[in-house]
Amino acid sequence: MQIAQNSVVAFHYTLTNDAGEVLDSSEGREPLTYLHGAGNIIPGLEKELEGKAAGDKVNAKVAPAEGYGEVQEQLVQEVPRDAFQGVESIEPGMQFQAQTQGGPLMVTVTQVEGDTVTVDGNHPLAGQNLNFDVEIAEVREASQEEIEHGHVHGEGGHEH
Repeated sequence: MQIAQNSVVAFHYTLTNDAGEVLDSSEGREPLTYLHGAGNIIPGLEKELEGKAAGDKVNAKVAPAEGYGEVQEQLVQEVPRDAFQGVESIEPGMQFQAQTQGGPLMVTVTQVEGDTVTVDGNHPLAGQNLNFDVEIAEVREASQEEIEHGHVHGEGGHEH
């Protein structure tokens, strides 16, 4: 069976940046399982997997526009230290959920200077090319319930 809209796909992967550094991998774990066409993985990788079958190997380079987007400078902001009430020590790399006009947003602390904390709401991989080395383990038809819910159920998926 080929990967198409409403297929359940399980695949192993290694993700590297342009410098060849491994950013993530399924090595030693179960394959990543998703519902094709439901927006469960980044669009660029989903396009590269379309039409492939179990056993196929794919090397895909995904540009930022088809991955986690370009860096948006407006998501980098300086906020007062007292906005972090109840947090004793704030260090670069720490993540917090901020309440914004558009809803909750995960931000990463990038700098702390005196009473000013710089936070970045961009995805950590925004602005980067993503290089995927993929091996497709399984492709099957999704159940009606999986299609209705927009995600995989059972092994490798979501349990209700």
